[in-house]
Amino acid sequence: MSDLTPEHFLWETDGRVAVIRLDRPERKNPLTFDSYAELRDTFRNLAYATDIDVVVLASNGGNFCSGGDVHDIIGPLVGMDMAGLLAFTRMTGDLVKAIIGCGKPVIAAVDGTCVGAGAILAMAADMRLATPEARTAFLFTRVGLAGCDMGACAILPRIIGQGRAAELLYTGRTMTADEGERWGFWNRLTAADELDRAALELAHRLADGPTFAHGITKTQLNQEWSMSLEQAIEAEAQAQAICMQTRDFERAYSAFVDKQRPVFEGN
Repeated sequence: MSDLTPEHFLWETDGRVAVIRLDRPERKNPLTFDSYAELRDTFRNLAYATDIDVVVLASNGGNFCSGGDVHDIIGPLVGMDMAGLLAFTRMTGDLVKAIIGCGKPVIAAVDGTCVGAGAILAMAADMRLATPEARTAFLFTRVGLAGCDMGACAILPRIIGQGRAAELLYTGRTMTADEGERWGFWNRLTAADELDRAALELAHRLADGPTFAHGITKTQLNQEWSMSLEQAIEAEAQAQAICMQTRDFERAYSAFVDKQRPVFEGN
């Protein structure tokens, strides 16, 4: 997928790392019907990509994403019937499911505005870096909608806790960068001029690691939400046994014996 040429967002690759940026910086990068669908399809295809191991969802022009475009999405939704509305909400949810199901670590690198569906994109990532200027809000109640959008009521409490998630989802208020880091939403904060470098550095560290095992880790992190402890321990036993059959496991052992750093190949 390194030669992908999307119509509705920017795509670039740095080795085995793909970088995605929404490309309407003059409006703080809102989502449209088309960009939702193309992002969903791209993440679905990433599950089968053999040339990409890590994805970075990056900011553009000092902002991450301002959510659904007021004119291109919100306006048309007001005039839709129930069938059309449900088709739309299922499509947006499918984007989150595609990010979770792509089998590759996803890193959000967030600067400036990160609200509405933009906050959901950051939430759906595996790891999140942000600048001190990042402002994040789940705005849905402020436009008369429920806070339960695109998996927010399931995922956000698992990241920051039930009470904090409830506050953000009920009020739609802005979470500051300091709050987000303290609560565990952001893995760490970094200066704006260092954000891309920090995200790519982390992405390459993952891409240079045992990528098959990373895919197993992502699968288990998500599937174990609905498992009992006994089921989770058994699932991890099976997953780890699979990883022990890989050449990367053997390479790590040989490198340790030889007092060298292992070179993983993802198999």
